[in-house]
Amino acid sequence: MERRRSSSSESHATVRDRVVVGRVGRPHGLDGSFFVENPSEDPERFAVGKTLHVAGEELRIVGSKQARGRPVIRLERRVERGSSLEVPRDALAPPAEDSFYVFQLVGLEVVEEGGEPLGRVADVTPGVANDVLELDSGLALPLVDACVREVDLEAGRILVARGFAPHG
Repeated sequence: MERRRSSSSESHATVRDRVVVGRVGRPHGLDGSFFVENPSEDPERFAVGKTLHVAGEELRIVGSKQARGRPVIRLERRVERGSSLEVPRDALAPPAEDSFYVFQLVGLEVVEEGGEPLGRVADVTPGVANDVLELDSGLALPLVDACVREVDLEAGRILVARGFAPHG
């Protein structure tokens, strides 16, 4: 799943048109290369010749490899550690059937079967066995078929099965 974060230094309209595919991590070597933190699952995203948006600037990838199972890239100029690495939203391939990008789920209302509202998706985080829907209400729900009954992007709603949310 792709991650989407906004940067306060960019215009609101611009942020909505881009999706975060990683973050500038710690340096690797002395040539300006760095580990990509929270990388996109698409390894081609970090291939030599591809471009990424960093702090509002489009930069070409001039070096790319794997180290310890993680992507290490070098851009055409040095960038600040912690900066978001973004691509235009329309550059993303359509997700596989019954799959979603994180930015598509963040903000959706989560409702339990029977109509009980549980909150809105604040983030989707990787778990040990499966991804987890983190809700603004503090609930964490497993992103598995037994829990998530329906994701309706048009209606802005996720329907979940009873029994996954504690009731007081």
